[in-house]
Amino acid sequence: MIYQHTMNTPIGELFIQASQRGLTYVGFKPIHLHSEQHNTHTQKALQQLKEYFSGTRYEFDVEVDVHGTAFQKSVWEVLMMVPYGDTNTYSWMANRLNNPKAVRAVGSANGKNPISIIVPCHRIIGANGTLTGYAGGVEKKAWLLEHEQQNRKT
Repeated sequence: MIYQHTMNTPIGELFIQASQRGLTYVGFKPIHLHSEQHNTHTQKALQQLKEYFSGTRYEFDVEVDVHGTAFQKSVWEVLMMVPYGDTNTYSWMANRLNNPKAVRAVGSANGKNPISIIVPCHRIIGANGTLTGYAGGVEKKAWLLEHEQQNRKT
């Protein structure tokens, strides 16, 4: 069974979905909609995302239950290394994976990240500093980065 909570945020509706084991999806355009039934994972994510949007949470500690290839999961783990308020590049990620030629594959895996904001794919930008694609739209990515810059711990 998939549990779902729909959250209103400053950048639009955010869908939080979870299994019994953890979050399966957090994002703006779910593939499947489910009835609004909550479990401990959706409730914890909701609380932590409220804190994030209020500028008081910088890291998340929710369980995830994501499905993907071993490579995709390794990319998503590297995403978790980019601190709140910082950005990095696809090239940096490929180097962290000891596979510097895998920049495009890293970009593709990054684009398939099912746990937006919590697994911070919005913190990855182009090598020239431009904002590249984001599942929720580049304007949402820009808002998230600005939000983190404004609320950054000093």
